[in-house]
Amino acid sequence: MSATGDAFFLPIFTLAQRELVRFFRQRNRVVGALLQPLIFWVLFGAAFTKTFSPPEAFKDMSYREYFFPGTVVMILLFTAIFSTISIIEDRREGFLQSVLVAPISRLSMVLGKILGGTLLAVIQGLLFLLIGLTIGIPLTPVIFLEAVGVMFIIAFALTGLGFLIAWRMESTQGFHAIMSVFLLPMWLLSGSLFPADGVPAWLGWMIKLNPLTYGMSAFREILYGRSFGGPSLDISMAVTVAFAVITIGLSTWIAKSRSTGDLH
Repeated sequence: MSATGDAFFLPIFTLAQRELVRFFRQRNRVVGALLQPLIFWVLFGAAFTKTFSPPEAFKDMSYREYFFPGTVVMILLFTAIFSTISIIEDRREGFLQSVLVAPISRLSMVLGKILGGTLLAVIQGLLFLLIGLTIGIPLTPVIFLEAVGVMFIIAFALTGLGFLIAWRMESTQGFHAIMSVFLLPMWLLSGSLFPADGVPAWLGWMIKLNPLTYGMSAFREILYGRSFGGPSLDISMAVTVAFAVITIGLSTWIAKSRSTGDLH
């Protein structure tokens, strides 16, 4: 690899590796990241199985089966978003300032942080995905690889969104507030928890305008090997990739701009 290539890719891999090492050294994060979604899936599945009235496209599916892809996406969302809290911590500890003055491109720095969070999200999502074998999901090698690819794109987009929000934040409390009023509803309105069929018109428009809806639709269609009457797989993938590109572009742009927080 050329010197130019080393200067671009080495910071990406180094920062991504740092995120992985930091995560696995904090065992409470590892346990919490997997245990909470598992509890959600078991409890919600048990509570709503008898009352779940699926539309025609989901009539042969139990609520636990319906909610399973949504639980995986919840893992991707929570892990990707919470991994970007490290940006706030790195600024407070002075590490971020040292990265900003290093002779590396801002794009390398952004991609390194986002790649680290993405890999963490995908690793945990894969561990939960294996539970799908217990409910009859046909995880053939092809389906598994396709599902991993969609998970990676979704996680990449969500981590980019988390980076975008966390960059200007100076406290983790503020970040949690944003997550509660913006990011969690984003997951709820993606089709993860309930189908979009039969909802009020205004809520239906919110679901359609939510970019995570399309990632959720693509993931569910690939996982179960059939369409559920939502947007086509091509449209869903195109919107999800566009979502990832936009969040990366905006993250790079905001990282290049000066702020007083960079100097704290």
